[in-house]
Amino acid sequence: MGKISTQPLLLVEDSPEDYETTVRALQSSGVANDIFHCVDGEDALEFLFRRGAYADAAPRPGLILLDLNLPGTDGREVLEVVKADENLKTIPVIILTTSDDKRDVEDCYRNGANSYVQKPVDFRAFLSAVQSLKEFWFEIVLISVEKFER
Repeated sequence: MGKISTQPLLLVEDSPEDYETTVRALQSSGVANDIFHCVDGEDALEFLFRRGAYADAAPRPGLILLDLNLPGTDGREVLEVVKADENLKTIPVIILTTSDDKRDVEDCYRNGANSYVQKPVDFRAFLSAVQSLKEFWFEIVLISVEKFER
């Protein structure tokens, strides 16, 4: 077991503005991990299963930050696939989305999400939320650091 502090992160976000804001907030919070970016659910699954452009090149992320409202394969579907896969289900998945719909929250937890965070609109509030995520997931929680065995 180990901490996430040295493992890469996978940020699944279709909005370029939200991607940049999240990366800035992570960096401002002191997160120095490599951050890999996928723009939709299908791209994220290709990355996680190391298919297509990611064959033999995608590292196993220590944490997935997942938006729900993605084009095509949405975040809900990605979550279900990740948590159903024996090799991926131990990766913590943090839902980071604008949705505060009670059904989304309940469905995500039911399907194995490790955290559900509504993106604050204000950058200072967003920075505070990311700082809290960083303190919890990067400094307190121990996770598996196993490698892909493929």
